[in-house]
Amino acid sequence: MVLLAGLASLAPAALIAQNRFRADVDLVSMTVTIAGEKGQLVTDLEQQDFEIYEEGQLQSVQFFARGAESGTAVPMHLALLFDTSGSMGQDIQLSRTSAIKFLNAVPYAQDMTLVEFDTEVRLSRYSQDDFARLVERIRGRKPYGFTALYDALGTYLASVSELVGRKVLIIYTDGGDTRSSMSWSETLSLLKASDVTIHSIGFLNHQSSSAQFAQKRQLQQIAEMTGGRAFFPRDGKDVDLAYDSILAELEAQYVMGYISTDPRMDGRWRKVEVKLKRPELKRAQIRTRPGYFARRREPVP
Repeated sequence: MVLLAGLASLAPAALIAQNRFRADVDLVSMTVTIAGEKGQLVTDLEQQDFEIYEEGQLQSVQFFARGAESGTAVPMHLALLFDTSGSMGQDIQLSRTSAIKFLNAVPYAQDMTLVEFDTEVRLSRYSQDDFARLVERIRGRKPYGFTALYDALGTYLASVSELVGRKVLIIYTDGGDTRSSMSWSETLSLLKASDVTIHSIGFLNHQSSSAQFAQKRQLQQIAEMTGGRAFFPRDGKDVDLAYDSILAELEAQYVMGYISTDPRMDGRWRKVEVKLKRPELKRAQIRTRPGYFARRREPVP
């Protein structure tokens, strides 16, 4: 069961921004976060400070937006993947309050998607004008059933595959998958093919030590392979700190795009590496996706 509700037409300003970002259908977009040696976010870089290599070949950057500027220059699609399974009973209230607080702090998102998952997956998309309805939806459902985490990820990724702009997903869950028809390896393949930045927030306090280890590693892997981060709060203060970190990253991200020098439409994986030219940042951490799948040539009818 998948529901899609609350879709709003794009405002003229958003259409202009979308067309400017989508300068060419073959534009490869990268969302990049730079953290210094001590973990501090680096927000003052310019286009000339970056180099992008695809399969070892230097690319020419066609689009660049720095930090908070990208909130208006590039459409942002924000989403919450919200665990409402029965095991969330002890953490659901904290996660609800925190999620609403976070959404309220990102007013520049063009739309917001809520993916609730337990035994089933339910997807709804809202405009900023529908914020009150979104809050009501988050608060309304009682925890019940199993945990179809992989199916929820697959449903969301399919729903945004044609959207243009910056896509950010926050996962809220307390444990591993217990229900999905999709496997973990299939989920990893979908994540690898996506252009979504995922941040994971795992409420693992009530799990056994062995379960915590496995589930923590899985949530870390989901985040790391998409250029995001994973957080494991133990109380409300930790949750607030996690949100503050995610908000800071959203404001510090660089969005850039290039047209590949390889024109082949072979559907193959292409490794992409982002490098910094500033010598003082040689030890900085660069968080971004590791590559993309090229478009595949459509068969001639």
